[in-house]
Amino acid sequence: MRTATQHTALLTARALRSVSRVPVFMVMNLVQPMLWLLLFGALFRSVVEIPGFGSDGTYLEFITPGIVMMTAMFGAAWAGTTFVQDMERGVMDRFLASPTSRGALMVASMACQAVIALAQALVVLGVAWLCGARFDGGLGGVGLLLLGVVLLTAIFSALSNAFALLTGQQEALIGLSQMITLPLMFLSSAIMDPRLSPAWVAEVARYNPFDWAVRLGRAALDGSAPASEIWGPAALLAAATVVMAWVATRAFRARQKSV
Repeated sequence: MRTATQHTALLTARALRSVSRVPVFMVMNLVQPMLWLLLFGALFRSVVEIPGFGSDGTYLEFITPGIVMMTAMFGAAWAGTTFVQDMERGVMDRFLASPTSRGALMVASMACQAVIALAQALVVLGVAWLCGARFDGGLGGVGLLLLGVVLLTAIFSALSNAFALLTGQQEALIGLSQMITLPLMFLSSAIMDPRLSPAWVAEVARYNPFDWAVRLGRAALDGSAPASEIWGPAALLAAATVVMAWVATRAFRARQKSV
């Protein structure tokens, strides 16, 4: 157990050093979410006046948790690029031939992405606050939203890493990112109250992990939502994280068999 923890710490530090050498990627990953936050927040501010829209605040306040989670999901979907680069350079094969814990390799990648996602989430929240958004949940609500960010990031980092191990191709990973992330975002309550969407969209959202994270964050920032609206989605995200981490770790076996 101690060895696995040490491996995880060392591998996480390695991944963070790699990110710190090219900080522009963190900035670039914020460009699209910022455009959505600022443009959608301004263009659709009257949406909250539609009868049946389930928000007493501004549209900017409604959309902010969705943008935070969108930033986390989009970034995590690219986590597997590091694994692909390690495979192309032969680094991954050396890791797998060494006593390095497979679980540590996976958890370190997930931890690195979580650190990045947390930093970006704070930036998005800060910009929303500067634009006039106010949240009754206070610091406690922000903390719970960040918990959702970590769990969502872990799920999609594990998925991306598993796909990278199975395919070993950057192009395939790009295709997966585009094919999964945008549909999941639109089939959720991130930018629109599902009660104003077709019934089938609301039904799909019930099984959408991205929507679980959005609902958790929105309830946490609201400050007056029932505890079940926070801890219910949190439990689902935690369960999905465990399952995806296990599946992704098993993908190392497929990689070893292919080389």
